[in-house]
Amino acid sequence: MQISLLRITNRLGVCKVNIMATRQSSDLSKFKENLKGAKNIVILSGAGISAESGIPTFRGAGGYWRKYQASSLATPEAFKDNPSLVWEFYHYRREVAARAQPNAGHIAIAKFETKHSSNKNITVITQNVDGLHVRAGTKSLIELHGNLYKTRCTKCKEVLINMDSPICEALANRGAPDVNIVGSDIPVKSLPHCKKANCGGLLRPHIVWFGESLEPAVLEKAGEAMESCDVCLVVGTSSVVYPAAMFAPQAAARGATVAEFNIETTPATPDFHYYFEGPCGTTLPQALDV
Repeated sequence: MQISLLRITNRLGVCKVNIMATRQSSDLSKFKENLKGAKNIVILSGAGISAESGIPTFRGAGGYWRKYQASSLATPEAFKDNPSLVWEFYHYRREVAARAQPNAGHIAIAKFETKHSSNKNITVITQNVDGLHVRAGTKSLIELHGNLYKTRCTKCKEVLINMDSPICEALANRGAPDVNIVGSDIPVKSLPHCKKANCGGLLRPHIVWFGESLEPAVLEKAGEAMESCDVCLVVGTSSVVYPAAMFAPQAAARGATVAEFNIETTPATPDFHYYFEGPCGTTLPQALDV
């Protein structure tokens, strides 16, 4: 089933979900009791948790790289028109993420998973592409939107992990967010290319861009986890990017306990059962008892 970010946004725009959730509570003891009794737990993470590690969110008024709205570079059309510029942007993002470290929130999630590996099914579904959950030690991870350290060949479609820094010589010392830099003068032939024999296709970041479809297998796996969870933690996400934005409301609608951990409440979502305000690096270790 092919579902694109754009199409599902439009579809949900005319869809009403009847949520019978209680008023949000900040009763940590009661939440811990819910968590203790849960067999299947999903932790849905977004840009907010990685922002605490210094990863730019590229959302809102500050969502610019150089003079470009970051979201305008995260499209297949932008890559087709100017692959060198898009690769400079993603090289910058790769380098920033490589320097960042998992924070106390990432580590708490990984420790919680390890602590309860024998008695609970815990799945982390992330909208983030920075790989910090992996570096923190999370094992059962679903990356909805891809990963900065994976490439996909535009010709043969092969997906590979690539941790090289820089990913190619032409991108060394490039990608600075200086607003005075306009465009990119890197020849396309100098960008990352497939190394398979008889291919040589241009590589692109293995990221789900705006207007593209999530991988069906990834979406199906995430859907299965959400449909079976007893408790869902919504961590550091504004719940405005679909399809992830529909996950927690649907879980609440069928009776699962949903708790939001964020620096501010999400006005676009229905009331969940719990809301814990503050940095994830502070609230999660307390809530997860790790």
